[in-house]
Amino acid sequence: MFSLQDKIAIVTGASQGIGKTIAELFSKSGAHVVCIARNEEKIKNLANTISKNGHSASYNPCDISDGDLFQNTIKSVINDYGKIDILINNAGITRDSLVLRMKNNQWDDVLITNLKGAFYATKSVLRSMMKNKYGRIINITSIVGLQGNSGQSNYSASKAGLIGFSQSVAKEVASRGITINCIAPGWIETEMTSELSQDIKSEIIKNIPIGKTGTTEDIAYTALFLARSE
Repeated sequence: MFSLQDKIAIVTGASQGIGKTIAELFSKSGAHVVCIARNEEKIKNLANTISKNGHSASYNPCDISDGDLFQNTIKSVINDYGKIDILINNAGITRDSLVLRMKNNQWDDVLITNLKGAFYATKSVLRSMMKNKYGRIINITSIVGLQGNSGQSNYSASKAGLIGFSQSVAKEVASRGITINCIAPGWIETEMTSELSQDIKSEIIKNIPIGKTGTTEDIAYTALFLARSE
């Protein structure tokens, strides 16, 4: 296992699914993990469980779509720990609808949370990372950001935008020892995907060559590989 000893990591959307598994794995690998999500009860329980298991974690409840609140939350983390080494932009929402029926707020909510939230976080951590000449930013995108998906034009646009954003910022900060990478999962078993009907799930699995879905652990270990120091 790659060591993240003495690293400070922020994981957004840590209350469930991929974010929760990343937080657990990173803490086991030696990092202090700051869990961020809207649901205070869930991230408090997560941080407490991680601590009871002998690892290090804290939590900060925050709605990442609120730019001022989110940026102030990250500044408080830097003040508390002196740095941020790793940022996992994982938080995301869906508001699925065909374009002809999609309401403006359905479009705006998804773009603000999934894309603008990552902008807020990245901008907030970069100064600290540049000062330390070290940083790892990992953005959880989606295969639909590359392929599209019917009924998810807003979600697909947000994830495609996150890929372009990551490529651009990577070119701005690579010389300062900061890497920015994307992970674009396909079908992963999470609380979010569990809400889909069995017919839709069966149709999706038909298009997966291996014939089965991925797990949150698959994504977490990929993130750990990208977050390593060497």
